Amino acid sequence: MVTSVPILMDTRPSAPSTAPAAGKPTVRPPAVGASAVASPAALNLPAATTLIDIEQVDFFYGATQALADINLKIDDRKVTAFIGPSGCGKSTLLRCLNRMNDLIEGARVSRGTIRIRGVEIYQPDVDVIELRKRVGMVFQKSNPFPKSIYENITYGLRLQGRSDKSDLDAVVEKSLRGAALWDEVKDRLDTSGLGLSGGQQQRLCIARAIAVEPEVILMDEPCSALDPVATAKVEELIQTLRENYTIVIVTHNMQQAARCSDKTAFFYMGRLIEYADTRNIFTNPANPQTEAYVSGRFG
Repeated sequence: MVTSVPILMDTRPSAPSTAPAAGKPTVRPPAVGASAVASPAALNLPAATTLIDIEQVDFFYGATQALADINLKIDDRKVTAFIGPSGCGKSTLLRCLNRMNDLIEGARVSRGTIRIRGVEIYQPDVDVIELRKRVGMVFQKSNPFPKSIYENITYGLRLQGRSDKSDLDAVVEKSLRGAALWDEVKDRLDTSGLGLSGGQQQRLCIARAIAVEPEVILMDEPCSALDPVATAKVEELIQTLRENYTIVIVTHNMQQAARCSDKTAFFYMGRLIEYADTRNIFTNPANPQTEAYVSGRFG
């Protein structure tokens, strides 16, 4: 693998204290009703610089077009939510950001660019392994390894050749504290991660992701299989992680998007319909189709 472009390795600043291939998807707005009245809890933070720049992206699974002409700028150290009905392309776009779709035969970006800190991540000389280290992912279903809690956290570090026990111990504690899990598991680090509750397993996966010090954390419906209490803990964790990481979350839960995110992107039939501050999306959307979706008229 060519590594002449060590994607993101030295560019990160220090942390502060389905449509047919023959044509593009056709968007047919449903009837529009009253506007949504959700009250987003996202903070009004200072303007951020663009970390991820997506321009004119088309994406296909074989002959089927899943994304059409996507233009989106994702801010550094903010939480961005992708919303929309099932099959609208939001998870596909999420997986484009760390090239997870490369693992699917026939899947491809046919047009456009995706840049992270100015580096085009689909150019041939990008180190995809390095990219995925810098752009971590937490999946819909928690997937701890069948190993101890300790080994789950250190797995990625060992792959990097890090073996010093004191170094690994420090990263395990730091990562578990970062995932708000340390106090719950510090006395049983040698027990299997599979023995944790569903919510704890998801936070363990988040701890495993942040152990390798990514810059971006992608979350694909991370709370869809969790109960309300576990969901609340993960949402609280997102608010803490935003201080040091750029987070992109796919969710079907409108309330979750309103509570957690700074900006929200609404997708429908493979197109980006509207992208704005979350407060505006939920209280004063510019597009009638967005209004219909967030108010529950369809989706």
